[in-house]
Amino acid sequence: MTPEPRPLLAAGWMLGALIAFSTMAVAGRAVVPELDSFELMMYRSFIGLGIMVALGVVFGKFGEVRFDNLRLHGLRNLGHFTGQNLWFTALPLIPLAQLFALEFTSPIWVVIFAVVFAGEKITRTRGLAVALGFIGALIVARPGLEGDTFGLMLAAASAIGFAISIVSTRVLTRTETIFGILFWLTAMQAVFGLIGTGWDGDIAWPSLVVWPWVVLVGIAGLFAHMCLTNALAVAPATIVTPMEFMRLPAIAIVGTLFYNEAINAWVLVGAMVIFAGNYLNIWAQTRKS
Repeated sequence: MTPEPRPLLAAGWMLGALIAFSTMAVAGRAVVPELDSFELMMYRSFIGLGIMVALGVVFGKFGEVRFDNLRLHGLRNLGHFTGQNLWFTALPLIPLAQLFALEFTSPIWVVIFAVVFAGEKITRTRGLAVALGFIGALIVARPGLEGDTFGLMLAAASAIGFAISIVSTRVLTRTETIFGILFWLTAMQAVFGLIGTGWDGDIAWPSLVVWPWVVLVGIAGLFAHMCLTNALAVAPATIVTPMEFMRLPAIAIVGTLFYNEAINAWVLVGAMVIFAGNYLNIWAQTRKS
């Protein structure tokens, strides 16, 4: 029997996710002048791993950590690690609203991957959803007209990495618990970060001024994952997705208050087109189910 959706509880979790993502963006901007993206990801992952180990010890959760899906965990975390590195690299280069809007194209790439790699059919609805997603991305980026081109390319590419993570996570949740998924998220990405940072033998140590921001990035990133997962556990994607898109106007306000970034109407229009494509695809899948 399908549990009754609890939209108010989902709204509470999504409010937590909104605060966590906004906090991570602000803290990340404070860190990037001193640490590169690999170093930031390494420290973030080790902080998250420390939190997961502590939770595992206190609540006896280590029995949920499985070893039979390590390849899929590896694919998920490589995709997320790549996407998050590109995201952090783009963070100081373009306005926050543009960065978040282009991140929302991830579900469109999920549709494309499902067609290319899983053999799913490209229906009219899915085709329209993909088209709307890319039109929205072009409206947000407006190539050649404004913004740092390299930063826009990095932000758009980060969505592909996040899409790989989304697809892998969907498969993992069939057999894995949230604790198991988050444990391997932090453990594997700590190793990836250590390799990416230490290959040249030069690992920067954060200054005393930057350390609090690094810790904040680690806590906020882990908390955001937990909030999103719990929101989807108590309400369907058709309810959660509109709530998730509230991150865009919220981060636009943060950008205005903290960094004097003008609220760009084109970014908001493009984000709404991207949202329409995402929601159309989710609505079609829900109706089919």
